[in-house]
Amino acid sequence: MEDAEEGQRLDRYLADRIPSLSRSQVEKLISERRIRVDGAIPTKAGHRLRKGELIEVTLPPPSPAQPTPEDIPLSILYEDEALLAVDKPAGMVVHPAPGHESGTLVNALLFHRPELSSLDRAGLVHRLDRYASGVLLVAKTEGVRRALQRQFRRREVRKTYLALVKGRLEPRRGRIEAPVGRHPRYRKRMAVVINGRPASTAYQVQAYLKKHTLLEVRPETGRTHQIRVHLSSIGHPVAGDRVYGRCPSSLGLERFFLHACRLEFIHPISEEWMKVRASLPAELGKILEKLGANLTSYGLL
Repeated sequence: MEDAEEGQRLDRYLADRIPSLSRSQVEKLISERRIRVDGAIPTKAGHRLRKGELIEVTLPPPSPAQPTPEDIPLSILYEDEALLAVDKPAGMVVHPAPGHESGTLVNALLFHRPELSSLDRAGLVHRLDRYASGVLLVAKTEGVRRALQRQFRRREVRKTYLALVKGRLEPRRGRIEAPVGRHPRYRKRMAVVINGRPASTAYQVQAYLKKHTLLEVRPETGRTHQIRVHLSSIGHPVAGDRVYGRCPSSLGLERFFLHACRLEFIHPISEEWMKVRASLPAELGKILEKLGANLTSYGLL
């Protein structure tokens, strides 16, 4: 490293020198313990470099060049010449990955819209957890994809989720502000940690049910597993969440109760304010009815 580069952020330094890496990918490599600085694993992508430090990067094996199109049912909520919005079912992985090379949302998109094969990740702009359901945006051109991603980075996109949590959450409206990062012991989990990235989640109670609370949740930042981690950190884990709830659901849920019900954004072409909604999945509606909720009164049908 040259003198002029001293004090530079690690992620920016590597992204400048390895064209195939973005700064977010550098952060991922750090979490996977694939980057070392003078033999030690840095704690954050913003590590400031010092003169004479040795940086070692171990890149993962390349993924397949192109996922295979698969005839998987796809629920399209909205579509025009620039983008489409789909309703991802719970249990479906978004992107192909080791152990999940097929059956993903990308495989389905490539079958139903072959023109998306020219775009990275078939045009998907963001993602949802495997066992979450709801609205996902897909761009049809690279320019639209970049424009939508800018809106996400600038926090201009309004994401609204429905979550059923354990216990009676009070007050009825609030905000959880706590940094989120990798769990210090269980590296595949996230947690509220001192050196994590700033994260903010707003919530509003929709109904108090039997030993549970139905919430409308708006994550104001986009950290991995943010909603689940934040709600668990205040003692109200999402119902059915075996990772952050630490126990199986008493409601017979085969997934955790988290649904991306609404996404609001500025259309990159028309510049109109868009609202895309995804109805509550039937299996989650049955759980609420079991708890005595009137789905019509909550506007969930």
